[in-house]
Amino acid sequence: MAQNNVRRLWAERKPVLNGWLSIGSTFTAEIMSGQGYDAVTIDQQHGFLGYDALAPMLQAVKASPVTPMVRVPWLAAGDIMKALDAGALGIICPMINTREEAEFLVSCMRYPPHGQRSMGPTRAVFAHGGDYGKWADEDVLCLAMIETADGMKNLREIVETPGLDGVYIGPADLTLGLAGRKYPTGFDREEPEIVEAIKTVLARAHEAGIKACLHCGSSAYAARAIGWGFDLVTLLNDVRLLAGAARASIDQARKLIGEQVADAAPPKNASY
Repeated sequence: MAQNNVRRLWAERKPVLNGWLSIGSTFTAEIMSGQGYDAVTIDQQHGFLGYDALAPMLQAVKASPVTPMVRVPWLAAGDIMKALDAGALGIICPMINTREEAEFLVSCMRYPPHGQRSMGPTRAVFAHGGDYGKWADEDVLCLAMIETADGMKNLREIVETPGLDGVYIGPADLTLGLAGRKYPTGFDREEPEIVEAIKTVLARAHEAGIKACLHCGSSAYAARAIGWGFDLVTLLNDVRLLAGAARASIDQARKLIGEQVADAAPPKNASY
């Protein structure tokens, strides 16, 4: 049996640091999963990839001791079950708005009699062991995204869904859902009403005995969220890390080159 690293850390009352993969590349997946994250999530909803890229990326992630998770494109049984069969040990599902939708999500992730998942873990049995079918229901993580006004309205009912392991906040969509275009889009919210909503999700999840997770746009905000009590935080994705590192590198190079040119230039009043 493969131990789910996220469940182990939660059992030890430790927070989880989650990486995020939006580029459809096995090499990017291999690099990111080897950097010390506790879990790495492959994003099929907004990521630049489909199932043909997802499967080999899960294989690449297997080289490191991280928990492989997938954010599926939508609440669709086929997408959820295929991601699990490919080896995902956690599913993040977007736009869960009602208790009924949360129940359907759980049902897609559990084998009968606890759900409707079809038996056919094509890669999972090779990635996680031949006894996968015996422990998958208890070990695979089911996380519902709370990111809409309806999700907030029905929050108490959603978090009490049997079999749901936690809720995952998408702060960009949650801000749009609660405030429209009143505020700029983005992750690390500072508006009092949005911070209050985020903390409300955290409180309701813990009251129901499940975990609370938050998508962050910086390490500083992630640390702040852990201080609030969040159980899992997602850091910058591969796209933003690549863009940020490239921008920092070119800015530094231009600065240093500019300083060298300035040092080599003759004084303005020099005469020969």
